[in-house]
Amino acid sequence: VQIGETGSEHYLPGSTGLVTGAGGSIGAELCRQIASYRPGEILLLGHGENSIYHILLELKEKFPGLPTRPLIADVRDRQRLTDLLSRHDPDVIFHTAAHTHVPIMEANVAEAVMNNVFGTCNLLQAAEDSGVPRLVFVSTDKAVDPVNVMGATKRLAELLVQDAAGHTGWAYVSVRFGNVLGSRG
Repeated sequence: VQIGETGSEHYLPGSTGLVTGAGGSIGAELCRQIASYRPGEILLLGHGENSIYHILLELKEKFPGLPTRPLIADVRDRQRLTDLLSRHDPDVIFHTAAHTHVPIMEANVAEAVMNNVFGTCNLLQAAEDSGVPRLVFVSTDKAVDPVNVMGATKRLAELLVQDAAGHTGWAYVSVRFGNVLGSRG
C-alpha cells in the first residue's frame, strides 16, 4: 500500500519516532511507513516481546541501516513510560497500543478502561513531562457515538488527547482507523 504525502515528510526524516503497540497490526504497519521516511531512529514499544521481535526483524531486513530499538513496557505503567521517554527523547509518538476486540472488551470492561483510557492518560502525562511536541493517537471508527465498551474507551482517550493538545499547545491529534489492509482484523 502506498500512501500519499501526509505532512510527515517534513518532521519524520532524522527524527526519533516512538510507536506504542508496535507489534500490533496497525502499529507494525505504521513502523513500516515511518521507516520509509528515513527517521533517525524508531522506538518499538510493546508489552509482547514476540510481536516486537517480529517487527524488529522485519524492519532490520527491509531497512538495514535504520536504527531501531525494542522497548518492552506496558502503557499502564506511567513511571516506566516516563523513564523511557526521558531516556530516549522521542520527537513524535504514534500511540496504537490498545485492547480492540469488541466482544472481549464487553466481557472485560475494567481491562478495557485500564489499558485504553488510563494507558493513554499515562502516555500523555509522560509525553508532557518529557516535552514530546507531537503525538498521534490512533482511535477507531467505533468511537463515533459509541455503543460498546471498546468504542467508549477510545472516545474517552480521544478527549484526553484533545485536552492535552489544548493545554499544551502541542501537535497532539487523534485519527480514527477502520482497519489496515492485510491485517488480522
